Amino acid sequence: MAYSTADSTPDDEPTRAARLRDAQAKAERLFAEIEARGLIAPGAGEREVSDRVRDLANELFGTTRHWHKRVVRSGPNTLEPYRENPPDRVIGADDIVFADFGPIFEEYEADFGRTFVLGDDPDKHRLRADLPRIFAAGRSFFEAHPDVTGARLYAEVARLAAESGRELGGWHAGHLVGEFPHEWIEGAEVESYIAPANDTPLRRTDKAGRRCHWILEIHLIDGEREFGGFYEELLTL
Repeated sequence: MAYSTADSTPDDEPTRAARLRDAQAKAERLFAEIEARGLIAPGAGEREVSDRVRDLANELFGTTRHWHKRVVRSGPNTLEPYRENPPDRVIGADDIVFADFGPIFEEYEADFGRTFVLGDDPDKHRLRADLPRIFAAGRSFFEAHPDVTGARLYAEVARLAAESGRELGGWHAGHLVGEFPHEWIEGAEVESYIAPANDTPLRRTDKAGRRCHWILEIHLIDGEREFGGFYEELLTL
């Protein structure tokens, strides 16, 4: 649980929300700098890019900790779900690449993912464009259904993926986010995920009585072309 440095008490809900938004804003700036500085480029290895991004986060924000493993995947590696650890791959001139980072800013977790396309392949550009569209549709569904469960939102995101001619690449479509380390508390429980087995409402409080905040993540894969893409950010704020 995060505490205020002023009075050593747990942060209230407006403060928690503000700090989560601030953490995401910093992550957005980090990813904008990744693109502006051309860190994802042909000839670079995935691990090399991951280390460059780690160093950039430290340069920009003094951030040295990440609450989950840093992920940079390209080409066929973009088909693999988060839990897999495919061999390091050198990024090609006509590749699709996604990055998924979870930096910690002042004890609050960010979780942010974006996809980059190198070259002119129209299918890769189309997939990249579909990611934020499906994310927005998933968020709209969440906002329109006050009692939506993790299972119901997952089903809707899977439907949207199928409608685009693709499928989801992982067993869940998002998870809790909050004060570091949230997953040490509830990470092993299916109720912590937007997943088919989670029949609990997403709008609820956690075991400490705090409001649950969620990340929505869209991992689309095109099995025929053997590539995928990824997009994630805050769902609830």
